[in-house]
Amino acid sequence: MSGTISELSAVELTAAIRNRTISAREALVEHLDRIAAVNPVINAVVTLDPEGAHACAAAADKLTASGAELPPLHGLPMTHKDTNNTAGMRTTQGSLVLRDFVPEADDLIVARLKAAGVVTTGKSNVPEFGAGSHTFNELFGTTTNPYAPTMSAGGSSGGVAAVVAARIQSIGDGSDMGGSLRIPASFCNVVGFRPSTAVIPVPSDLNAYAWLGRTGPMARSVEDIALFMSVTAGKDPRVPYPQVLEPDVFRASLETDMRGVRIGWSHDFGIGVPVEPEIVEHLERQLAVFENLGAIVEEATPDFREADQVFGNTRALDFAAGLGTIVERSGHLIKPEVRWNVGKGQALTAQDVIDTTAARTRLEFSVQEFFGRYDLFASPCAQVLPFDASLRYPAEVAGVPSTTYLDWMRSACLLSATGLPVVSVPAGFTSAGLPVGLQLAGNHFTDMQLLRWGRAFEQQTGYAAIAPVLADTDLKTPA
Repeated sequence: MSGTISELSAVELTAAIRNRTISAREALVEHLDRIAAVNPVINAVVTLDPEGAHACAAAADKLTASGAELPPLHGLPMTHKDTNNTAGMRTTQGSLVLRDFVPEADDLIVARLKAAGVVTTGKSNVPEFGAGSHTFNELFGTTTNPYAPTMSAGGSSGGVAAVVAARIQSIGDGSDMGGSLRIPASFCNVVGFRPSTAVIPVPSDLNAYAWLGRTGPMARSVEDIALFMSVTAGKDPRVPYPQVLEPDVFRASLETDMRGVRIGWSHDFGIGVPVEPEIVEHLERQLAVFENLGAIVEEATPDFREADQVFGNTRALDFAAGLGTIVERSGHLIKPEVRWNVGKGQALTAQDVIDTTAARTRLEFSVQEFFGRYDLFASPCAQVLPFDASLRYPAEVAGVPSTTYLDWMRSACLLSATGLPVVSVPAGFTSAGLPVGLQLAGNHFTDMQLLRWGRAFEQQTGYAAIAPVLADTDLKTPA
């Protein structure tokens, strides 16, 4: 059984542990062996606590033997994104400034995963302070793509995407402000889900009303995404948004009928967003999957003309609020992209904020007009294919020069500006074997229906089941 554990989904593995077909300790050994075998190539796991994990797995097996009711993710081994605080375990956010920081408490998403039974083993790599969709930093180096180990795994949840794709673990926790769950999912042939506002609350002492950044899951199947959401969604009193999606929503059936579903597709968001031609051509062929299921696919898009302003200024304000003090104190140790984004936020005027609020309102009116005609919006997840991992970011996209580190991420950032739930699903491979992701967005708080539509596509294609060569590597004996 040990040779197949790494290929199991979270649904399958947790069922096997509950049924005592596999022990939590056996699952952990496979997980740690897998890290030893492939992490030297992809550099995705940056902190590891095997001793603590073994103690946790042993406690899980003791609980299994007791006959007690078992939590949903009982015994599931998991590393966590290094921007999510883990009590008693180093959390660096990929920065030299925090290289020795050990939090006293878990972030909410980690606390809920632990309460659901996961066995925490370590942390996965991120770009510094999660800034940018390419995972590299001065502390741990660069995470690379399991499907092409000289190429980027994306970011900021690039470490999470890489460990899931490389069969180190079945699911993982990430976060997404400008595509940090979706772009690495596209690059690494996994599913990345950005939920609706506050469905997974993100408590903050600085801004309890912050809406742009989200936490969410990655997995190799939509079914596992729903399982993750079923244990992490739900109201938290520290986040004052009305909560309309409780965990039980994500325990409902994923079956759906796509006959008559109206899908608006745009390769450039109606505003000339540059996308590499090979991506556009590939995804336009994939749209036939929906048509074969009975959906109606048409060229259509919300009006995104003001979305860049909404995203850029909101992100800058959040960066200034969250990182301004640390940049002022230790800016010489922090990468220039973070310093630039903080500076942009600090330079915003009251009129800038007023104008951005009005632009966001008009963007929402356009989104609702779109969903009055369509059920689903489809678009390219990433504007570029996985690129040379030695770069900081692509210098150009489809011949259009990049002026900032965010320009090549606009396909994801524009949808972030809407606040909508968005899922990236594996949509196949180029002739060179590089993954391509399709981005699907539904209306606010239609998260579960969005997952159903993503699963319908997934069931027809099966792309996520295609493992990278690294997943076939013979496991090495840990040193």
